[in-house]
Amino acid sequence: MVEEVVAAPASGKTRSGHSLGFIPQAGNSKPRRLSEIDDDIEERLPLPIGEFSRVLGGGVVPGSIVLICGDPGIGKSTLLLQTAIEMARKRVVLYISGEESVRQIKMRAARLLRRGDRRSMLRSSDGEEPGDMPDDLFLVTETSLDVMLEHIAEVKPNLLIVDSIQTTVLPEMGSSAGSVSQVRECASRLRELAKSSGISVFLIGHVTKEGAIAGPRVLEHIVDTVLYLEGDRFQSYRLLRSVKNRFGATSEVGVFEMSENGLVEITNPSEAFLAERMVNAPGSAIAVTMEGTRPLLVEIQGLTSATSFGNPRRTPNGVDFNRLLLIVAVLSRRVGLHLGEQDVFVNVVGGLKVDEPAADLAIAAALASSIRDLAVRADTVLIGEIGLSGELRMVGQMPTRLREAAKLGFKTAIVPRRLRRTEPWPEDIHIVEVRSVRDALEQTLLGESGRSMLRSSEGSKVAGEQGR
Repeated sequence: MVEEVVAAPASGKTRSGHSLGFIPQAGNSKPRRLSEIDDDIEERLPLPIGEFSRVLGGGVVPGSIVLICGDPGIGKSTLLLQTAIEMARKRVVLYISGEESVRQIKMRAARLLRRGDRRSMLRSSDGEEPGDMPDDLFLVTETSLDVMLEHIAEVKPNLLIVDSIQTTVLPEMGSSAGSVSQVRECASRLRELAKSSGISVFLIGHVTKEGAIAGPRVLEHIVDTVLYLEGDRFQSYRLLRSVKNRFGATSEVGVFEMSENGLVEITNPSEAFLAERMVNAPGSAIAVTMEGTRPLLVEIQGLTSATSFGNPRRTPNGVDFNRLLLIVAVLSRRVGLHLGEQDVFVNVVGGLKVDEPAADLAIAAALASSIRDLAVRADTVLIGEIGLSGELRMVGQMPTRLREAAKLGFKTAIVPRRLRRTEPWPEDIHIVEVRSVRDALEQTLLGESGRSMLRSSEGSKVAGEQGR
């Protein structure tokens, strides 16, 4: 429960932006026929970071407002500072921080430039200070929205960055910074500023310890685009994921690597995720997951071990816990693998999170490979959703997944059997269509021992049922 004090604005105060000429006065709007509205596509502002531009749909739309959220220290401020530095070479950028001083931001910018593209730096005589600081990047430390609007009217930027929305306050409201009323009202007035002036606004948002955006849920409805910067703090990879985008595809993802040069974009993430893979190691399988419109090949590792306690453990890392329980139950009941007395561990390499059911078959193959100590074929990818009867079900965008696997050198793909013939399969990869998990594992595990393993599992299962 949050107490909100409603009071009339003080004399001389107008709604944010009215006195600055940004927002039209009430009553000036007029309904227009749809056919009379100019449908010229507004040109986007190109971003110098390709992965960032990809997630936004091809660049920044003038007058849009974008919210970027993530855990503390994940790289939100670093990403936007890198973007501001490069954008300021051609346009005017205003960076407003409520958490850091301008000297702290200058030190980080100098570090990024010093360790970044050395070819574009004009080094001074001492060799330490870079001479490549852009002239049109303005910094200010401020938390009052009224003062921010005065700075915006003075600088007239093309791009505005506010770090963060939880530290921004309206002085006429009695609540503290970060409260529900402050966050909602400040975001609403920044949206009005963006729509009326054509300034592109980036907001940095805090998250709660559960990973949700701090503040009211209406904050996500106010902005045009919501981006999450995800990743394990102990891993170098970062994923910039779009969960809402009024100007592009949702669920799009950009991949970065955190390095001493800041966030470095990875143009071929599948190759990066598979770089340290140990070939022909038991308990490893390759899945092809879709992140927006981009297919990603990820290594899924499974490990089974005899439990030392009464209740076996199920420990997923990067995989949904309930999905893992379903796959373990299907392997135990439909395939005959005795996992009821085994601790089960599943890990997605690289700190990624795989939520879609297309990775079910790869998880099952990794667990079967581990419990029988048989390697999965190194040149094989596994794609398919597992049903409770042990059947495999088709997943979406299968040709796109297969083309990505073939491009990275994989020769065979185990997929569910098609019931409807639509788009033909790619010709440069061998497609094996199977109906059940058992058939898939027979085709996947190396050698005749893989097939004999499944036959022995089935035989022991039948013998047990006959004994009962």
